[in-house]
Amino acid sequence: MPQIWMTYEEIADLLGCEPDAARAQSIHRSLDRKKSRDGLTRVKLDLEWAGRFVAAIREADPVLDQAIQDLRMVAGKMAREGEQFVTRKAIAHQGEFVAKSG
Repeated sequence: MPQIWMTYEEIADLLGCEPDAARAQSIHRSLDRKKSRDGLTRVKLDLEWAGRFVAAIREADPVLDQAIQDLRMVAGKMAREGEQFVTRKAIAHQGEFVAKSG
């Protein structure tokens, strides 16, 4: 799972609360925090908050989400067809080996 780091303001928008409440919840959850070069503190989201973040992205742009799902489906199909191609190629090479050995 990729790491997602957000500011308290971004977390507040995600959770629908004030930044101070987001900060308090982050501390309560013992989430990793670090100050970035821009001076803002960022929090590494836990699994629950990361799930909320992903759900929010999906709701924000359903067309993009569908495109991602389509790409995953095509990639899976290509992988399965690639395995079949490799198997066919291996069988063809076995025939060459037999012909050269015999």
